[in-house]
Amino acid sequence: MHLRGVVLPDDEVRDLWVRDGLVSFEPVPGAETLCATGWIVPGLVDAHCHVGIRYGGGHETREGAIAQAVTERDAGALLLRDAGSPIDTHFIDEHDELPEIIRAGRHIARPKRYIRELGIELDDERDLPEIVAEQARFGEGWVKIVGDWIDRSAGDLRPLWSDAILKEAIDAAHANGARVTAHVFGEDALPGLINAGIDCLEHGTGLTDETIEMMVEHGTALVPTLINIDTFPSIADGAGKFPVYAAHMRDLHRRVRRTVADAHDAGVPIYTGTDAGGSIRHGRIADEIIALTGAGLSAHDALGAASWNARTWLDRPGIEHGAPADLVVYREDPRVAPAALSAPEYVVLRGRVHRSATPVTGHR
Repeated sequence: MHLRGVVLPDDEVRDLWVRDGLVSFEPVPGAETLCATGWIVPGLVDAHCHVGIRYGGGHETREGAIAQAVTERDAGALLLRDAGSPIDTHFIDEHDELPEIIRAGRHIARPKRYIRELGIELDDERDLPEIVAEQARFGEGWVKIVGDWIDRSAGDLRPLWSDAILKEAIDAAHANGARVTAHVFGEDALPGLINAGIDCLEHGTGLTDETIEMMVEHGTALVPTLINIDTFPSIADGAGKFPVYAAHMRDLHRRVRRTVADAHDAGVPIYTGTDAGGSIRHGRIADEIIALTGAGLSAHDALGAASWNARTWLDRPGIEHGAPADLVVYREDPRVAPAALSAPEYVVLRGRVHRSATPVTGHR
């Protein structure tokens, strides 16, 4: 296969070839030309999704999980960081036509302090380091803990863990070669998580100037999941028994784009995740990229947060000689024409075309 176009992020018009599923910078005689113009982008990354959680809630079937992965692939998301799934999705690795999944195992929470039946619930927080180490060995380099959730006795968001046990748990993950990320909406859990050495924060709606500065000092990444945060008003509408919590959620939603802009301006690494699964449908990576541009990122940086920069963060190659040919081709520059993000011209995974908007043009 042969492709010619503007290759991002370098903005260079280049010729690429694909041989045996790998990118080649050297010509391949007789290669079929897939495109002679366009913008060629390293395969997109959804850095926070849930393959295995059914839309609307509950455990997904094997067939349903495969359908979710197909939807992501066809949207151009060819690398998925699964931020917690109630089912073992390793069977997807047997399908060459499906995206690679980097798993974080199951969510780790406390009883009645997260969505029922999705996570591992610990009665005693002292078990957290052991369970984190176990999930680190089960996953692919990540562990996911629930940092805060509504405490109905208090009527608002509250941390789930003490600072000391967080430090032990994160150290245990690192000792087992895994990074740790945490679901966190509010403000109170953030200092303990960051000081304990957390590698990433999911959502991060409660960030302040102080905790943003702490993230910069510790090198903590942020995946804001803005299209998920847009559901906060409806969550608040359904929380009439907890008026303080409802008001808190509305306030977090109101200021989230300013919060993300402040984090970006301060130098916090930001990556794109949709939180697909449960309340968000799969295949919405384009919407999240566009949402980031409304939160202070340039169109180039927002696309990079879902492509070349995210791949580097997750230790996966971009468009390099000898790398897997995971590419998305757009007819227009997706940084100038955001609508193009939702309509890739071609999606190429491991050297095979899985979405084609136009016929192949010939040989070169």
